[in-house]
Amino acid sequence: MTEHLDVVIVGAGISGISTAWHLQDRCPTKSYAILERRENIGGTWDLFKYPGIRSDSDMFTLGFRFKPWTSSRAIADGQSIWNYINEAAVENGIDKHIRTGHRVTSVDWSDADNRWTINIETAGEQQQLTASFLSVCSGYYNYDEGYSPEFPGAADFKGQIIHPQHWPEGLDYAGKKIVVIGSGATAITLIPSLVNEGAGHVTMLQRSPTYIGALPLDDPIAAQANKYLPKNVAHMVNRWKAIAMATGQYQVARRFPKVFKKALRDMATRRLPEGFDYDKHFSPRYNPWDERVCLAPNGDFFKTIKAGKADVVTDTIETFTETGIKLTSGAELQADIIITATGLNMQLFGGATATRNGEPIDLTKSMTYKGLMLSGVPNMAITFGYTNASWTLKADLVSEFICRVLNYMDANGFDRVEPQHPGDAIDEQPFMDFTPGYFRRAMDTLPKSGSEAPWKLKQNYFFDLRLIRHGKVDEESLHFTKHRAPVNA
Repeated sequence: MTEHLDVVIVGAGISGISTAWHLQDRCPTKSYAILERRENIGGTWDLFKYPGIRSDSDMFTLGFRFKPWTSSRAIADGQSIWNYINEAAVENGIDKHIRTGHRVTSVDWSDADNRWTINIETAGEQQQLTASFLSVCSGYYNYDEGYSPEFPGAADFKGQIIHPQHWPEGLDYAGKKIVVIGSGATAITLIPSLVNEGAGHVTMLQRSPTYIGALPLDDPIAAQANKYLPKNVAHMVNRWKAIAMATGQYQVARRFPKVFKKALRDMATRRLPEGFDYDKHFSPRYNPWDERVCLAPNGDFFKTIKAGKADVVTDTIETFTETGIKLTSGAELQADIIITATGLNMQLFGGATATRNGEPIDLTKSMTYKGLMLSGVPNMAITFGYTNASWTLKADLVSEFICRVLNYMDANGFDRVEPQHPGDAIDEQPFMDFTPGYFRRAMDTLPKSGSEAPWKLKQNYFFDLRLIRHGKVDEESLHFTKHRAPVNA
């Protein structure tokens, strides 16, 4: 007989561990399992192995509400983050519910059986589970392949071409000339680390600039709070201070972009060589937070440039050559290694196909309810974190809401919940007001957002506290129904 669980969680990264903890805390009678396609937990923090991998949001909010981050180190390295996630799983017995090496290939909702069938590939074999509720915590990008455009002449290059998502173990780059193509968070992280670990010279080649801010690696206020306050109190103080600062900075950036741009310029020019052309290399055409603002802890990226160990070239590629890259300006960059930090490919459901009664679910016809459920898709939640704050803030809210919904259904005898598309009552909008390349490339495949709550995504934690944590569960946009339990339940 096929194993049936109350809840199946897809993905054992930050979102999956959060969902599991809240389930255990708020719905202790529910049976659940976490299906993780990789051999280890940790998601992003197990996948990426490139030098310097770190958080690009503070650990006081990237950390869980239920597990204090006790260090004053605001920006943590990847291994420390993985250790923290693993500790959270082990300390709370969540690890016993995790099934690694289980890749979800497809999910199908049956109206007749009132449950999900989850098809899994593990150790070369096919398995099936059924679940009353599905929580998708698999992130938003393709774990198999990063985005790597076709570069003319790439086959002629005699050195190594590497995408950071597939960093080779033991890569020897000591003393070598390296060109990093791209100017996002990965490039900003990689370049100081490569230099500090012995690279000869590193050039960041960008088609267009990115906003980059400099913040302290260690938080002095957190250091004092951790020293003088009880652990849980210090955690609360550090967390809410970080939330308030991040929210305030974002609001200033969106409402007063000139003020925010000046602040970024001042941060950078204090650390860059005198006479450096800031406008050419670090002043984008778009406003701050139209795309994500990158973070350079302690201004390390700018300091590396000032030290003469790295530089920035803003130009476009004509062709790769045997020894490097020829630019459209006519200049040539010599390289032993070329790193294509060109971004991600978006992918919802971890690449699994989703159907209802065997018919494909067209995500483009769905609308996101509170940014965590999809219209026309019963008994399912999806975790998609903030683009302007830490992922975990939204993950924790989604986890709480799942538990509230499950408890409400149990208390009232319901076994199905489905957001109802508002139709023409409100206007459709793009999934998110966010325009980096990986979003633009995937926009035609994503669900829609709406022009009004609860269908509008605001990217605002304080708004979501009211809407998700404190909002009514039994409101008209959610349709709760009762159905006969399956015979083999």
